[in-house]
Amino acid sequence: MRGLRLPRTRTGWRRTVQTVAALCTVGLLPAVWVQLAGGGRVRDLADVPAEPVAVVFGAGLTDGRPTPYLAHRLDAAAELYRAGKVRVLLVTGDNSRTSYDEPGAMRTYLVAHGVPSGQVVVDDAGFDTWDSCSRAKRVFGVRKAVLVSQGFHIRRAVALCEAAGLDVYGVGVDEPHDVTWFAGGAREVLAATKAAVDAALHPSPRFLGPPEPGVSQALASPRP
Repeated sequence: MRGLRLPRTRTGWRRTVQTVAALCTVGLLPAVWVQLAGGGRVRDLADVPAEPVAVVFGAGLTDGRPTPYLAHRLDAAAELYRAGKVRVLLVTGDNSRTSYDEPGAMRTYLVAHGVPSGQVVVDDAGFDTWDSCSRAKRVFGVRKAVLVSQGFHIRRAVALCEAAGLDVYGVGVDEPHDVTWFAGGAREVLAATKAAVDAALHPSPRFLGPPEPGVSQALASPRP
């Protein structure tokens, strides 16, 4: 098999550069869509509108406990609850195996930080952002919500939840711009392509299951 041949003329090089530039532009279109679709609905903790539910996305566990990034999301959600901005917290993450219960650990953390247990609802099958958004509406009946995540992820979360049919605002949790933050930002560029496909095709979540009344029951109960 013959190897790749480099251009030998100035015109050939110009065409090669133009082709590469065009491919890069097309490749970045999903990321641009995420920024445009989600950016206008991102707010600070102080000025986010009040909504019935906050949806908190998982961000991993270490030794069964929330990672620092996840703990910061949960702290922000607890602050929203204490401020009366939301009434119910829907925590969504991966509980695909008995040894790894991300949403259960999130619930335990919130209760330990003063959120009444009856106001925390667990989604055990939030395996990715689209699944969490789709299940929030289709399984838990959420229509309006505040989403809580880090700044590098929140626009994609907003864009996907809006595509899933929810009316949402997002709160982006501030973090130091360390290695984890830059890695998360780089991952978002790649994840934007999947997000665009999910928004266009509306695939069913990996696990849908029957409707669950936890959110509606929590909303119907008096605030503790």
